[in-house]
Amino acid sequence: MIGETERLRLRELTTDDAAFILRLVNDPAWLEYIGDRGIRSLDGARDYLASGPLKMYREHGFGLWLVERKTDGAALGICGLLKRETLADVDLGFAFQPEARGHGYAHEAAVASLDYAVRRVGLRRVVALTAPVNPRSIRLLEKLGFRFERMVQLTTHGGESRLFGWSVATQNAAVAVETNCRGSV
Repeated sequence: MIGETERLRLRELTTDDAAFILRLVNDPAWLEYIGDRGIRSLDGARDYLASGPLKMYREHGFGLWLVERKTDGAALGICGLLKRETLADVDLGFAFQPEARGHGYAHEAAVASLDYAVRRVGLRRVVALTAPVNPRSIRLLEKLGFRFERMVQLTTHGGESRLFGWSVATQNAAVAVETNCRGSV
């Protein structure tokens, strides 16, 4: 387990999570805002996990984590840290199932992920990417203390993305991490 918050547990994904991933990456919001990964089978989901999150854990010691609700163990989404070859900084990524949106889970998991980035990885700066028009993600990033910096073109995803930056020195973000996480991760 990576950590927990008041309502959530964050843990590493495994190939046993393939059915969850298959559903998540084919959700209309994922397809619209993140992009179609062409994953249409459990084998495809297992391959995505092996070449994505599991590989990132081995190479960097972090990655996207499964977010589970503590009360019933339900898988709600993914949230965590990504190291892309095309970006100088580690970035925060997140995606949640439709039924998990609007309950504050993404905020809670993102705060825990930022806390992990600072306390366990030693990062002082984290970035995040969104589609040019993704109001919910933009609002969440701004609530976390991220600030829009520039548009970027990622060759692996196609199209432009908004790049937001966050640093420990940013007063709002530092306060959010300290007050909402208090070493819970």
